[in-house]
Amino acid sequence: MKTAREADLEEEPPQENGVIQSTQDQHSSISPPTSTVSGAPDDEPFSTYFEEKVPIPVDVTQMFSFRKLWAFTGPGFLMSIAYLDPGNIESDLQSGAKAGFKLLWVLLGATIIGLLLQRLAARLGVVTGMHLAEVCNLLLFTPPSPPHSQVPRIILWLMVELAIIGSDMQEVIGCAIAFNLLSVGRIPLWGGVLITIIDTFVFLFLDKYGLRKLEAFFGFLITIMAVSFGYEYVMVRPDQGELLKGMFLPYCEGCGPAQMEQAVGIVGAVIMPHNIYLHSALVKSRSIDRGNKKEVKEANKYYFIESTIALFISFLINVFVVAVFAEAFYERTNIEVNAMCNASDSPHTDLFPLDNSRLQVDIYKGGVVLGCFFGPVALYIWAIGILAAGQSSTMTGTYSGQFVMEGFLNLRWSRFARVLLTRSIAIFPTLLVAIFQDVQHLTGMNDFLNVLQSMQLPFALIPILTFTSLTSIMNDFANGLVWKIGGGVVILVVCAINMYFVVVYVTSLSSVALYVLAGLLCIAYLCFVGYLAWHCLIALGVSCLDVSCLPSRVSNNRPSVLIEEQPEYDT
Repeated sequence: MKTAREADLEEEPPQENGVIQSTQDQHSSISPPTSTVSGAPDDEPFSTYFEEKVPIPVDVTQMFSFRKLWAFTGPGFLMSIAYLDPGNIESDLQSGAKAGFKLLWVLLGATIIGLLLQRLAARLGVVTGMHLAEVCNLLLFTPPSPPHSQVPRIILWLMVELAIIGSDMQEVIGCAIAFNLLSVGRIPLWGGVLITIIDTFVFLFLDKYGLRKLEAFFGFLITIMAVSFGYEYVMVRPDQGELLKGMFLPYCEGCGPAQMEQAVGIVGAVIMPHNIYLHSALVKSRSIDRGNKKEVKEANKYYFIESTIALFISFLINVFVVAVFAEAFYERTNIEVNAMCNASDSPHTDLFPLDNSRLQVDIYKGGVVLGCFFGPVALYIWAIGILAAGQSSTMTGTYSGQFVMEGFLNLRWSRFARVLLTRSIAIFPTLLVAIFQDVQHLTGMNDFLNVLQSMQLPFALIPILTFTSLTSIMNDFANGLVWKIGGGVVILVVCAINMYFVVVYVTSLSSVALYVLAGLLCIAYLCFVGYLAWHCLIALGVSCLDVSCLPSRVSNNRPSVLIEEQPEYDT
């Protein structure tokens, strides 16, 4: 028989600092932590997104409702902006210029893998009501715990922050180049870098007008990108047969190391670690009763449909860019481009030396060669598309940084303070390069930044697969065996591809000192990845790896360390 105290504990389970719950009517077994902000009341709920919740229309008679789909539309499109940032655009145009249409199938495969990973992120947010950073903080390094457990938590936060700052730097570079092209060089690159500080704060005022208006603004920016790059596509008129062949035939005839490296770069540019954290938080903006299994299942369905539509649109925009440069500039030489720029009286002729080497393009040279071959209108439209890509990605980077900081550190900063910190870190090195170096060095930073973001992928992919496989927090919505095996294989392949990308980049540095430094950093990096994987395996129930609980298992045969036991009370 149960004592009166036990009955009271069952009726009112403790919810202190996000400890794991065991109620049966809710379809989530964890609760958000309370805020640790000084001066905040103890009973103030912890919020990681806008206070506004979008209501979902009730319609019990239809299996599918466009009204409900419209209500759920928004988070997927904000997430898809990360697939359209300046780093992705540069990867697309380089793919077309180096390999023609032959690597479109890699872009398609990377986008499909990205969709599956975003599905896991959305399900975690919908089912648990918490985003990935919060769940990592609660289940991997749960207080109260030894002081040393705070160190890996902070390291994991710093790794994700590095990815966000790297993405932010790419967006600053893209915006600075767009301003320079639109002003015909009147706005120097360093001036464009400084402008990005102001416009970001201006855009932050948009969320004061409501969540749906903010989502509509991001949709408007995506529309500008689609129209801009779609105009270039229509004007160039690429070969549709070659395009379809490159998209659905997984083969790269006559490809060498340069094309293989570009294929790896496509995967690294498309799948971004901080986007997983972002999407798991964005889905919390809809009013969903997580205690109702039907509503949770319905939300998962509509979010997946919306994400599929959003990533399909982003894929088409990426295809536009690849196809334009594949049709117009594949196997072009510098001397050919130099002659065309001379004929069109372009002021950028000196960018292309008089030799027969293959044309090397970036987002700056890409606009220049479009202007040389197709007129100045093509250049300006290209710059507008790059500007829209940079501005939209800036805002999503800001929000993902805020969610990560709140989740790992239980800190709630204002968006202005958050932007001031990350944008300052991103702008300082970018501004130095813009002032003391030329545009080639500025755009060349994108390769390093892609490598930086690729190295952070395990810190998002390993946790998201782990937590969505746990029945203790996902209940009936946990990953099945096929998803566990398939997801594990996909994550291993993606991480291996990106590690190859890192090795290729490091070996191109041609410096013994840099080799030694890179080797030491790689050892530390792999140790922490192994440490994270070890914690995740323990969370999945591989209790033989949990050394700290070895004595208690021998004496008490405890089955799991994931669910935190409630303390016993003296009667």
